Amino acid sequence: MNDLIKTNGKKSSSAFTRIFLIVFPIIVLIIGLAVGRIGIGIDEVIVSIGRLFSGQEASGMNDVVIRSMRLPRLLLAALAGAGLSVSGAIFQGLFSNPLATPDTLGVASGSGFGAVLAMLIGLNMTGIQLMAVIFGILAVVITALFGKAAPEGRINMVLAGIMVGSLFSALISLVKFTADTESQLPAITYWLLGGMDSAGISTLAIGAPPIIICLIFFFLIRYRTNLLPLQEDEARSMGVNIKRLRNVCIVGATMITASCVSMCGQVGWVGLIVPHFCRMLFGSNNVKLIPASISIGAGFMMIVDTLARTISPKEIPISVLTAIIGAPFFILMLKKKGSRFSG
Repeated sequence: MNDLIKTNGKKSSSAFTRIFLIVFPIIVLIIGLAVGRIGIGIDEVIVSIGRLFSGQEASGMNDVVIRSMRLPRLLLAALAGAGLSVSGAIFQGLFSNPLATPDTLGVASGSGFGAVLAMLIGLNMTGIQLMAVIFGILAVVITALFGKAAPEGRINMVLAGIMVGSLFSALISLVKFTADTESQLPAITYWLLGGMDSAGISTLAIGAPPIIICLIFFFLIRYRTNLLPLQEDEARSMGVNIKRLRNVCIVGATMITASCVSMCGQVGWVGLIVPHFCRMLFGSNNVKLIPASISIGAGFMMIVDTLARTISPKEIPISVLTAIIGAPFFILMLKKKGSRFSG
């Protein structure tokens, strides 16, 4: 009887977890569509979304605000939050390092350099996105070439990533130094601070597909990602080609991070604190951790974006808010006894 009660309790808990992870970002999205300098009722938001899905044209100011302004940036925030959170979880498992982030291999710094270089030479938003993705991938390629040159591959990959990230950060500073102080420098500086104000159909059309595809991929292989911290001989005994798995995970996490940076600039802390928070709630098993990171990461970034555009007359950069929220929260997690920070 006790075993039956325990089994039923586990099933109900698992069902509740699934429902929560599905419902949480949807509720945050609806609230985010309603909140702003122009207040819109929840019922009006739901009606407007219904009209959008049914293919009806916007029938008033509220519809225009929801469809053209709030919905694109909230979708971008959800994608960026989910993508960066999953990338952080993957890298933390891959390198067995609780401080690993999506920029561990230098991809965010490389993407940032590509974007500011594109701004310097006057490319449009599409060009900026493409340059960001190209240089993000280039940064990881350079990191891999130097990191794998020595026997202790994973440790040297992290060290090489730090060096490559520092190199591209220096190149970003060089671009800022040479930029026109009247027009280019303010735009570059503001973009590097991160924000969702560039969100639009054209922006999402380029940057969203790689994130969505890689998120689906990581969700499907979440069982195998538990093997990432294993040594090669251990993985080989289980019939798994761990090198190929790690390389595929690095490519997927790199594409996610580069795409996120190309659309919303450099956003820190999300890929660090969200996976750890999810571990506290759901444990370190990636079967639960990856879906939780997708859901909570998406909801977290939509909350941050809503705060960024509402708590001040002038929009606050996203990276400022994530640091203000993330740093104290991470300190509290470190002090909390029993927290699991292993990858």
